[in-house]
Amino acid sequence: MLGTLAARLDAQPARPVLRVAVDGVDGAGKTTFADELAASLRSLGREVIRTSVDGFHSPRAVRYRLGRDSPEGFYRDSYDYAGLRRALLNPLGPDGSMRYQTAIFDVDADQPVSQTELTARPGSILIVDGLFLHRSELRGVWDDSVFLRVDFAVSVPRGAARGSGFGSPDSEAESNRRYIGGNRLYFREAQPENWAGVVVDNSDLNAPFIVSDASGS
Repeated sequence: MLGTLAARLDAQPARPVLRVAVDGVDGAGKTTFADELAASLRSLGREVIRTSVDGFHSPRAVRYRLGRDSPEGFYRDSYDYAGLRRALLNPLGPDGSMRYQTAIFDVDADQPVSQTELTARPGSILIVDGLFLHRSELRGVWDDSVFLRVDFAVSVPRGAARGSGFGSPDSEAESNRRYIGGNRLYFREAQPENWAGVVVDNSDLNAPFIVSDASGS
């Protein structure tokens, strides 16, 4: 399946960089999936820029302005989308400078980071993994995208086992309300599966499969 997706991306024109999102809920397996997709592309001889939306968090005061347990705050305020576009996505798009940054904020230190700009080579493929990547603010910048479909009954225990912020492996636990509710709001408002280039069922990490492909292939 990774080979199929890599071939799909390899066949697309980079103008001048092919910008690809890997989206899904916490515990969907986005980071590993994106890393493996990047490795498949490199095996085809493509240069890959691999990063995450986690370098573009909003400051703590913004993230928690609606309260630490707010699902709406989790969805609306977690990330700085203007900063993501300014520092990474727009420079790698048509008429961009090709000089980019992969992070502008350190969420643990709760302060901006000063990162030296990097220069992309034309023909590179950018793979960004993270939450909420099919929000309306970002739809126009992705050249292609993958959404990883995983039920909360699977993703929450998986995420809790690796210590990714869930307070309990029970998806209905009150300690998980912020995350589950925020993602449900995202599904209602953004309908990410309708906008994704490819939807992959990643419930079984050893046997993911393509559910739908917007190209019709």
